[in-house]
Amino acid sequence: MVEGLALLTEAAEQVALSRMLRSFRPDLAIWPVSDIEELRSIDASVLRNARLVAFASGIIVPADLLARFGRGAYNFHPGPPNYPGWAPAHFALYDRVETFGVTFHAMAERVDSGAILDVVSFPIPQGCTIMRLGELAYAHLLQLFEVWAEALACETLLMPRCALSWSGRTNTRRSYRQACDIPLDISRDELWRRMRAFGGNHYGIAPAINLHGVTFRASPPETT
Repeated sequence: MVEGLALLTEAAEQVALSRMLRSFRPDLAIWPVSDIEELRSIDASVLRNARLVAFASGIIVPADLLARFGRGAYNFHPGPPNYPGWAPAHFALYDRVETFGVTFHAMAERVDSGAILDVVSFPIPQGCTIMRLGELAYAHLLQLFEVWAEALACETLLMPRCALSWSGRTNTRRSYRQACDIPLDISRDELWRRMRAFGGNHYGIAPAINLHGVTFRASPPETT
């Protein structure tokens, strides 16, 4: 039986997701955490029958912490299996793909490599912006959490509902910075691809050109 659950997510989601879980198990002990320090502060003796659930979190949980959770560790990833790692929506928009999705999977020592339990896919609307794609992914991720909330709160063992595997390159913050490093001989098409996907100064990283030791940061043109 699952006796407790560590919920790794931002403060804005902690209340709503906890309420959803407790609707199935009012007695479930839930420890809302937002970083590794808070996660380590949970008494290790209570984790033998506890589960870790991460929701749209950028925190990488070390292997020693994952091993403490006797009922498994799971993550709701805001991207499909072919976009593991960091900022999946940005890289998908850059690649001009037509579909996107969200993934529920077991957590492992290597980021986004654990067994996949469920995936939801959806088409990317024509002319979709990065903000809109992020909103769509978040909405589908929340729906996926709703589907799995009862099992997470009540079931000792979770069974996969699909047979998909991870694929593609695992993107990182470094990958994102490299995409924002604009070469002087860039083509017009490539420049606009990068501006569309990475041009909003998300994560404090903006496309930039370095010329004679001086860095020029780009910003998207204003629209009317």
